[in-house]
Amino acid sequence: MSESVEFDIHAIAAGGDGVGRTDDGLVVFAARTAPGDHVRVSVERGKRFARAGRVAVLRPSSDRVTPVCPHYEGDGCGGCQLQHLSDNAQRLAKAGIIRDAFQRIAKRPMDLPPVVHGPSAWRYRTKLTLALRRAAGAWTVGLHRYDRADEVFPLDDCFITDRRVLDVWRAVRERTDLLPDAEALRASVRLVGDGAALVVEGGHAWTRARDLLEAVRALVAIWWIPDGARSRRRLVAERGAGQEHGASFAQVNAEVAELMRSHVLSLVRAHAPRRVVDAYAGAGDTAEPIARAGAAVVAIEWDRSASRVCAARLPSGSRAVADTVERALPGALPADLVLLNPPRGGLSVEVTRVLETSSPRPPALIYVSCDPATLARDVARLPSYRVASLIGFDMFPQTAHIETVCALQLETP
Repeated sequence: MSESVEFDIHAIAAGGDGVGRTDDGLVVFAARTAPGDHVRVSVERGKRFARAGRVAVLRPSSDRVTPVCPHYEGDGCGGCQLQHLSDNAQRLAKAGIIRDAFQRIAKRPMDLPPVVHGPSAWRYRTKLTLALRRAAGAWTVGLHRYDRADEVFPLDDCFITDRRVLDVWRAVRERTDLLPDAEALRASVRLVGDGAALVVEGGHAWTRARDLLEAVRALVAIWWIPDGARSRRRLVAERGAGQEHGASFAQVNAEVAELMRSHVLSLVRAHAPRRVVDAYAGAGDTAEPIARAGAAVVAIEWDRSASRVCAARLPSGSRAVADTVERALPGALPADLVLLNPPRGGLSVEVTRVLETSSPRPPALIYVSCDPATLARDVARLPSYRVASLIGFDMFPQTAHIETVCALQLETP
């Protein structure tokens, strides 16, 4: 049964909802609220917490600003979560998300970490993923609503995305007749060095990928993940064979990515390691400069296309291993330093076990994470290491996402 309650929002939770507590102790999560708001919401009580239904802001926070994008309020766009907060309030909220994860999950008391940001909070994304839905022969191409995730609204503009990406998407939208046969698809456009790459997920048959490449001249490669392919994508059309267009993961905010990379490399230099393992090495963006500075690097990357690029970049004395970290890490140790940059799911139990039980253990770990919760979970699984430094990087302004670099040092007996 729904009831109406009033309370103050005191923080932003992971995911971007505001969080507060009623007079009788009920924790409530409320979307599109700000720390300092006094709100009245409708809730259905759960055992531990509640999620707000209708939200009325009775007294707005001084941290509130007017959202720039008309989709944010007009369509309830779920792509951004924090456009209603000032830039400083967003960064403070993200620092709080990191600290909360370490205190709650890793059980390690932590001060608010610094959060590094780039020069622009808008038009920074070089990749945009959209949902495509077909009904009565017509396609809707856009984003999901935050409050009704099953609904897709048509996207006219995205104010955090590079205009070149949007231009490619507009051209693709004009030729939806060339897409795979399906009722629902998910697709991404990402800028690469010489144009843009398109990755399409869904469908069982696609005979016109080459036609789409020719119709959208900015595209240099099209990748496809058919239904049931277990995320294994295939290159179905390209301009210029053998160019590895979009073969590996790349950060979507180049300016902040470079700040983060520079920070990671400075941490590595401070240790002056002779032997380094770069786990989840991608195409070698960190492995190469570390190797050229004199360290012997073992770069582990399961994606064979990215591993080939990495291998070509490494000087003699270093090597790329095309395998999973779980299989390759034991043979790559011992090392003076291990770089960890896993996907959002974090490290497997097997990887943390190897790091904890290898003899000798690596004296230093540098962990780059896109999810504070999984980072904190993995740090909890590494009790032999202390947190030497922790810093956030605001790779995705206007959203609740935050990148974190955590330096871990082996505790001496």
